[in-house]
Amino acid sequence: MAAGAPRIFVSHLAGVAVFDPVGDQVGRVSDLVAMLRVGRRPPRLLGMVVEVLSRRRVFVPMTRITGVESGQVITTGVVNMRRFEQRPTERLVLGELLDRRVTLVETGEEVTVLDVAIQQLPARRDWEIDRVFVRRGKGGALRRKGETLTVEWSAVTGFSLEEHGQGAESLVATFERLRPADLANALHHLSPKRRVEVAAALDDDRLADVLEELPEDDQVEILGKLKEERAADVLEAMDPDDAADLLNELPEEEKERLLTLMRPDEAADVRRLMSYEERTAGGLMTTEPIVLRPDATVADALALVRQRDLSPALAAQVYVCRPPDETPTGKYLGTVHFQRLLRDPPFTLVGSLVDSDLPPLGPDTALPAVTSYFAAYNLVAAPVVDESGSLLGAVTVDDVLDHLLPEDWRETEFHEEGVRGG
Repeated sequence: MAAGAPRIFVSHLAGVAVFDPVGDQVGRVSDLVAMLRVGRRPPRLLGMVVEVLSRRRVFVPMTRITGVESGQVITTGVVNMRRFEQRPTERLVLGELLDRRVTLVETGEEVTVLDVAIQQLPARRDWEIDRVFVRRGKGGALRRKGETLTVEWSAVTGFSLEEHGQGAESLVATFERLRPADLANALHHLSPKRRVEVAAALDDDRLADVLEELPEDDQVEILGKLKEERAADVLEAMDPDDAADLLNELPEEEKERLLTLMRPDEAADVRRLMSYEERTAGGLMTTEPIVLRPDATVADALALVRQRDLSPALAAQVYVCRPPDETPTGKYLGTVHFQRLLRDPPFTLVGSLVDSDLPPLGPDTALPAVTSYFAAYNLVAAPVVDESGSLLGAVTVDDVLDHLLPEDWRETEFHEEGVRGG
């Protein structure tokens, strides 16, 4: 870039696509890496952390960046695929600099960092962080009411100090459009201290979605740092099967304490799931499938399937049962697949459409048999029914895959050829 190159605020780069010179996408920007310098000299921007298609995070030096414009980043095409490892002298711009409390040199006033801006130096390929966008006043939920201003890097001090109780609102806002799995991946690569701070800033539903995608060690760490009342709220917002898996990782005393704090009906579902062996249909299932009485109509079924928070796998079919409608239900009558619902008039009773030929799974069915069942019948979800004929829940394909993959699969990359070929 020539002299007078535009200044870019880093929050605008989060998740931006990275392309090689021929237009093929390399990955997306996950963070930026800077090196603080002595005195008040602006930090030098070393490069970008790019999440490539295999979900590996790699480092791309700024010398390999040829363009940052129009919502995209262009590289020279030469990318070292070695996994990024942060060095002690490096700082992650999004993960460590945003939401920090710093001090205005002129007045001694404490302010909160909302964003920082980078600019390429004239006639050079070096980049620096030269501006800081800050907010006066205390942090927290009312942050937008404080006065904001943009100052030069040298006008503030405090970035070199380790922050205790650093906020996370700006970082959370930066990543708000990420899918839970991608936000979980970003969270996993933050420092333990920062990971807990960002998790605490998420609302209960968002944190529940993200916890379900994190490795077990991260789940336990984050849950253990929350106040017990909030931890119980987050567990209630999680899918019951995921909440049960997480609670099973905790000491018995802590597990019982959290279950006691949960709403009785939510805790009952989780306790029921915890009574089954982990690698069985009962241990894998969720207790919240779509259940309808036989006199419900296709229109009723489609209205439930349209629920935004419902996973695609659970929305793929509805289960027709005699009352009571909540698991464990009355007698299980059969399944109606989503495609069948689309083919029949809205006033048709679902009781007349059930697929009663599909045998349900028993709660003690072992994982290998569950896997074979899904493959044999080409399913993404399957009913779990007890000996008395009551529907207990449904197993979804994502939970089956979770238990087929290696235990540390969330912490490793996807097989790159498989992702590109898929």
